[in-house]
Amino acid sequence: MSISPTPLNNMQAVILCGGLGTRMREETDFKPKSMVSVGGRPILWHIMSHYRAHGIREFILCLGYKGDMIRDYFLNFRHYNADIKVDLSDGTTALLSDHQEDWHITLAETGDQTMTGARIRKASKYISGDRFFATYGDGVSNVDLNALLAFHCAEGKKSTVTAVRPPSRFGELLLDGNLATSFAEKPQTGSGWINGGFFVFETEAVRNFPQDDSLVLESTIVQALAAQGELSVFRHSGFWQCMDTYREMQLLNQMWSSGKAPWKIW
Repeated sequence: MSISPTPLNNMQAVILCGGLGTRMREETDFKPKSMVSVGGRPILWHIMSHYRAHGIREFILCLGYKGDMIRDYFLNFRHYNADIKVDLSDGTTALLSDHQEDWHITLAETGDQTMTGARIRKASKYISGDRFFATYGDGVSNVDLNALLAFHCAEGKKSTVTAVRPPSRFGELLLDGNLATSFAEKPQTGSGWINGGFFVFETEAVRNFPQDDSLVLESTIVQALAAQGELSVFRHSGFWQCMDTYREMQLLNQMWSSGKAPWKIW
């Protein structure tokens, strides 16, 4: 049974920003993974810009590991992104340029050791609508959020996950005997859908999660919803890339510097 759609400009996006990022210690020993830079800005900024391009400006950031760095970034956002004149004689400052976003951000402390499902459960007290978006703070995509939300409402389930085909680690050769007929450099895989994040959840379903800091979103919550027949799957065959490793960080930076970042839709 379908449910009444919600205008995107009334939606909120919850972003998981509290993980340790243990597979890219080169960066995450010093900062949370969501603050690792892509093109001179945190990957978190790229994710939030993607949501804002679809009309969403209400964000709830689930903080954990080194969360103070995220607090500092947004509390001083205008100063970090502007030219500033400082008068050392009296300590006054003046913004010579200004980069403004119209985002409304709730910085929700969810604990250093809290698992992903429990983070969303804790942040749900700040949700004001019947449903909300949620995603990870370490992956970018050009997924159409309008289409995702429309699909979720049409399916009428408690949750929707975006399924993606991950990019191959290697170039793909098409062969004709001993000849290569084509070569694709790291294409999206042709089969096998995986969890790409970019969820939609019904708010009441999340508030019914147990209050348990060990609650993992994927292996407990999403699996339980699937077993209940309450998890629909939105297939996204376009661009998607996570940033789990240093090599993937370099790849995203190369895409951005080339001017051909597929996730940049703003």
